Amino acid sequence: MRHLFLLLSLVLGTMAGQAQVEVSETVELMSVLSRTAGFEEYNMNMAGQYTQDTEAWFAPYKQHPIISYYKELRAKYGISHDAVMVLAIHLTIEKGRVKFVGTKSDLEQRWQEVDVEDFVQRLNAFYKDTKFHQFFDQHRSFYAEGVKAFEESVLATFHQDWYARFYGTEPVEVFRFIIGFTNGAQNYGPSRQLPGQPKEVISIIGYWTDRRTGQLYGGTEELAKTLIHEFNHSFVNPLLDNASNATLMEQAGRRLYKLSGISMKQQNYDDWQTLINESIVRAAVVLYMLDYNFPYKQVVNEMSNQLCLDFNWMPELVTCLRHYASHRDAYKSLGDYYPEIARCLNQYLEHEAERVTNSLK
Repeated sequence: MRHLFLLLSLVLGTMAGQAQVEVSETVELMSVLSRTAGFEEYNMNMAGQYTQDTEAWFAPYKQHPIISYYKELRAKYGISHDAVMVLAIHLTIEKGRVKFVGTKSDLEQRWQEVDVEDFVQRLNAFYKDTKFHQFFDQHRSFYAEGVKAFEESVLATFHQDWYARFYGTEPVEVFRFIIGFTNGAQNYGPSRQLPGQPKEVISIIGYWTDRRTGQLYGGTEELAKTLIHEFNHSFVNPLLDNASNATLMEQAGRRLYKLSGISMKQQNYDDWQTLINESIVRAAVVLYMLDYNFPYKQVVNEMSNQLCLDFNWMPELVTCLRHYASHRDAYKSLGDYYPEIARCLNQYLEHEAERVTNSLK
């Protein structure tokens, strides 16, 4: 089978669900294109010498024919942030040409009005004219160092077996980590399922260095928590895809989104379903931290951060999930417990309504 990404990979195991760390030429290509087009989220300038190399190599191509077209796609359809990475993981490079894999319906909504074949033709011109592969090839040792640092400083302390135990289900997806060396502090979590292949859950982790020391931020608490966070999604999101669970959760989800919608939109969470999934994932991160004895101050800070982000129901939800974790004799999986999560969130909303009523008496 052809490799759909050009990889520098450290395979952590051969079992289904085991993760690998990679660098992807198509992710770098789309990120560099976005940087060259002036997309602010791809212009964080946080990768040290690599950022300088990128700017020096691609600055002469800021007037390339694809650039104005790409800016129009951003303005008209919102092609930015995660939409860029969604396309990147549906591209492959074969014999020096960029090709689209999968079907257009696999892409998220913002790409549906775009002529993807035309875009890929333009992208091929950019790839050839900028000698992108030559740039990518010259930085192989840098990419390898980044992959190794990530594996040693982050994955070495990551407990992947926790997820199957906590959720009560085995992963059926292939987990992958791609380091986005042009993505700064931005992290993305796209997925894809090619015909005849298992679903791939992909965490694209940004790369940044401390400007004072030049050291990779790979060992920080925040990056480790990003990793913990992203793995939860592949267990949590499918639960809401279940029609009966969606019916149970819809009322609470819509009411919560009404309370915190402005803040959620600022975080690029555009609907109640995303809010629910993010809420459960964030609560699960806290339980992971408790199970592995993170310092108490870090756990408190994690809870406080969620409140600052307007996930104001987090204490109640964490309590709810802790009840599940301590009553696994009654609940074999989180799917069995899902009605209780809906009940918990509805109770939170009732309590908030009572607080408002009582304040006006």
